[in-house]
Amino acid sequence: MYRQFSLFFLTLIVLWLAFEMPVSGEFNNTLLHFFKTEKKVSKPHKITHKHHQLNAPRFISNSQLAESLWVDSVFASMDNDQKIGQFFMVAVNPTQGEAHFKKLESLIQNNYIGGLIFFQGESNTFANLNNRFQSTTKIPLLVGVDGEWGLAMRVNATMAFPKQITLGAIQDNALIYEMGTEIARQCKRLGIHLNFAPVVDINSNPLNPVIGFRSFGEIPENVAAKSSAYMKGMQNNHLLACAKHFPGHGDTHSDSHFTLPQVSYDFDQMHDVELIPFKKLISDSIKTMIVGHLQVPFYDWRPATLSQSIITNLLKKEMGFKGLVITDALNMKGVRNGKNVTSADIDLQAFIAGNDILLYSENIPEGINKIKEAVQEGIIPQTEIDNRVKKILHAKYWVGLNQVKYIETANLYQELHTKEAQQIKETLFENAITLVKDTPKLLPLSKENKKMIAVSLDIASNNRFQQELNKYGTFQHFTSASKTDESFYNEVMRNVDSSATVLVNVHNVNKKSASRLDLSFSVQNFIKRLEKKTPKVLVCVFGNPYSLKYFPEVPSLVCAYEDDDAAYSAAAKILFGQIPALGKLPVSIENSYKAGEGITLNKQIGLIKATPESVGMNKEVLAGIEPIVQNAITQKVFPGCQVLVARKGKIVYNKNFGTLGYEANSPAVNDQTVYDLASVTKVSATLQTVMYLFDQKGLTLDDKIVRYLPELKGTNKENITIRDILWHQAGLVAYIPFWEKTRIPLGWKKEFYSNTQSAEYPLQVADGMYAKASIRDSVWKWVIKSPLINKREKDGSYSYVYSDLGLMIMQQIVERILGQSLDTFTSSYFYEPLGMKTTGFNPLRKMDKSIIAPTEDDRLFRDRALQGTVQDQTAAMLGGVSGHAGLFSNANDLAKLFQMNLQKGDMNQFNFFSEETIKIFTNSISSKSNRALGWDRLPADGDSNYISDKVSSTSYGHSGYTGTLVWIDPQKELVFVFLSNRVHPSASNNKINSLKIRRKVMDVVYQSINQ
Repeated sequence: MYRQFSLFFLTLIVLWLAFEMPVSGEFNNTLLHFFKTEKKVSKPHKITHKHHQLNAPRFISNSQLAESLWVDSVFASMDNDQKIGQFFMVAVNPTQGEAHFKKLESLIQNNYIGGLIFFQGESNTFANLNNRFQSTTKIPLLVGVDGEWGLAMRVNATMAFPKQITLGAIQDNALIYEMGTEIARQCKRLGIHLNFAPVVDINSNPLNPVIGFRSFGEIPENVAAKSSAYMKGMQNNHLLACAKHFPGHGDTHSDSHFTLPQVSYDFDQMHDVELIPFKKLISDSIKTMIVGHLQVPFYDWRPATLSQSIITNLLKKEMGFKGLVITDALNMKGVRNGKNVTSADIDLQAFIAGNDILLYSENIPEGINKIKEAVQEGIIPQTEIDNRVKKILHAKYWVGLNQVKYIETANLYQELHTKEAQQIKETLFENAITLVKDTPKLLPLSKENKKMIAVSLDIASNNRFQQELNKYGTFQHFTSASKTDESFYNEVMRNVDSSATVLVNVHNVNKKSASRLDLSFSVQNFIKRLEKKTPKVLVCVFGNPYSLKYFPEVPSLVCAYEDDDAAYSAAAKILFGQIPALGKLPVSIENSYKAGEGITLNKQIGLIKATPESVGMNKEVLAGIEPIVQNAITQKVFPGCQVLVARKGKIVYNKNFGTLGYEANSPAVNDQTVYDLASVTKVSATLQTVMYLFDQKGLTLDDKIVRYLPELKGTNKENITIRDILWHQAGLVAYIPFWEKTRIPLGWKKEFYSNTQSAEYPLQVADGMYAKASIRDSVWKWVIKSPLINKREKDGSYSYVYSDLGLMIMQQIVERILGQSLDTFTSSYFYEPLGMKTTGFNPLRKMDKSIIAPTEDDRLFRDRALQGTVQDQTAAMLGGVSGHAGLFSNANDLAKLFQMNLQKGDMNQFNFFSEETIKIFTNSISSKSNRALGWDRLPADGDSNYISDKVSSTSYGHSGYTGTLVWIDPQKELVFVFLSNRVHPSASNNKINSLKIRRKVMDVVYQSINQ
């Protein structure tokens, strides 16, 4: 009765405070002031500080009132045994079987333990055990895991992100934030609330046996910044982060699992180096911290875990940490320090020192009794117990344990292995790999290199790295399963001559510390022998950067940090210039290389994948594209589409939606799906060729077209200039249905078409429909004879009328200048060098119809559904190749072409045309239409149903009749590609414009840009 009355009275006070005080971080502190007592004790080793009693971690929630009510109601229901039990976190070993699980259930039910830390096991087992244990307790359990590089550190068959030493090489910390965000998502999917990461120790000692690759490196500021990014990624998604191992385990020679390491620092070294990351994280509101089993004589000769001077005085009072303090595992030898003490004594000393959670106690019932006795004897004030319990309960509320959720195991594997997570991992490796040296400037390698030899050491044949290399060049491969096979080395030497470029790939060097690295003399001697035969020797190390000490004289050296498929892929891309080399060494390597060194190689081929945040965009805002597109699919605007966004040379959004058609069994759109680009052909093929010829002085913009097409002399077109055609103000009519000239009421004219392909009828118009080669001459004659418009300006010049005929004329001009067809030239000069494998005319010649999105069910001209042959009737009559239509591509390949334009004509080690040419064609604006030369621009009034009014004033692009759009924004460094088949099955479906779908999607893209 008394407890119920107290709870009622307390609730009234809480409600009063809620209305009388602003809801802020001080609200919880006020409640704790209310519970505070000033009981004094006099026995030795008592807790005499007041800091705990006055400061709780400010775990932020949507409703401070709801949080306080939940915490206080749970607290009011607890007796002292239950309160003390909350301080213990117990290890779960999923592989140990039912007896182990029942023992844990007993600790939960009888000793009221507050949390669990999971060790090695399967993800489904984790989920099932988590559900089982949470169901046995009235006070929900705080569940933790050691996930320094993600769940894979403890959960089998899950994704391993790069180790922290690898992350230390990355220059863009936003990428590490993204990793933290993804790790938070994965942990929460398994019901995990606390990740014991990041490791913030500064690994200034290469011989450290326990930290090593677990550290971000030796530069304090770098460690601090990356630790903070990792922490924020987790905590901004309500996963508790945990900094370890306070006050710094980096410069130690021994392993605290087996002994007590000593850190012999003075005040300056501690505060100017070791504590820098901890200070940064405390400033950034980290919520939990582990104290290491370290001896720091400057503060205390006892292990830091048991030191009130280090935990209470230094960490809490001096440094102002208000979160949960957690011991390192109390079963480790380092905490005993050789003394004959019981585990219960250790538990008590750790609690008195200031730890809130006791991790991995060896005898919990005795530990609980020991703390109870200390309370009864006045060594520990009851208020200290109460306030620390409330800190833990606030943390439990913050992670959502006020509503324990059942963990579903359905689709668990898939949800822990998403494409988005894999992309984050790949991007991290792509940004970490470090070009340490390249004195002879071997990089980037070229597929044109005549003799390239790859020597792989300590790995199996036909390994993933060899497969990745083969994507970009032709190699003679030699592989050894060891590093000491002299006969193997001799075989390699017999195949090397002075013309050879030799890439030596060293694998399996992932030891924690430099002292345990063993790279045999055989490897070093082999490399020296190679250098005597050829100056072009490049070493790539997949492992610990400290191993670079064995290669002080190698002229070209790459550190790839880990044996991982993502590292193999990234290294191959960097070696061939597919992506820039950006990483910097996180540690110094003896007298050879210094931390922070690394050659930046910016010669980039293609587009790389990255996170939106890495280029100043907001991932959550970009997610707004999906509901727009899905709603469009529901309304049958189109059956499916591809949307790609690239910024600053990085693809940050590339998604496929819907299906190829509306049929029930229609395949889903995927990365390989190819679309009919329609009028995007104009800027992707014809205009690119015109720009090339202009750049090469093969034509000038004010040339009259009759100069190149003498048959126009004496016609109504002899005075038209190239400039007027590209501005669409040459007086040409918009469109002529030439196909009508080739039909009769009951079908086709046999003089033009046949049902079978032959030498006489070589041009495919549709499935089972072929045209004579001479039809091209007929269409050209019809173009020549076409009338001009009557609409003119006051000065007598023609007004703006968007015309397909102008680009058909430009095709004739460029083909005559080049002496080859448009499709042949664009493929060899643009698409192949840019790696645009799906882009081209007549796609059925090189790909299966099944990956091509169908377009119109054409009942006017061809009497059949179209899939793989161009939708535009005139382009189809011309055999699928025309200056105004006929090109097919997927979004990824098309983005490469426009990224090249954005990069002022440079890409893939090629200069396609000059920056000046780009400027002229994109900035020369017509006074009649606001169009650039060949390019579309946003109308002056901003009124467009397919272009966002948020685009920059210098941006340009083009749309296509089939539902396509490309856009380039130099000011925002942005490329946007939208591909759909809105004309399937009927071209009369114009919802894409009436509903402004493309504009709405573009609006979201621009709204997502925050810098």
